[in-house]
Amino acid sequence: MAKGGFPRNMGMGGMGNMNNMIKQAQKMQEEMLKAQEALNAQEFEASVGGGAVSVKASGSKEILEIKISPDALDPDDVEMLEDMIVSAVNEVLRKTDEAQANNLKGLTGGMSIPGLF
Repeated sequence: MAKGGFPRNMGMGGMGNMNNMIKQAQKMQEEMLKAQEALNAQEFEASVGGGAVSVKASGSKEILEIKISPDALDPDDVEMLEDMIVSAVNEVLRKTDEAQANNLKGLTGGMSIPGLF
């Protein structure tokens, strides 16, 4: 260690750089919170079976609405309707995941940060 107790590269210049990094991290966190709030306010929709089943979800992945066309109601083929519902829900959730990844990619400059998404 250098005289004065600081490692050579951790003098006052190093502290200034650390403060700058902390400020940048705080700014990035604020931007991420704003982006997440905006995403949560968005609505996403997916439909399958030529529109037989459609699902609407919020950006926070809350299912808001499921619509089923009367033409899709076949008492002899309930499994097909169940499969279409599952497919539509999975597709709308994929859309919300994709929107979230795109929002975060814009904030992080394309840098992959583990644990963010």
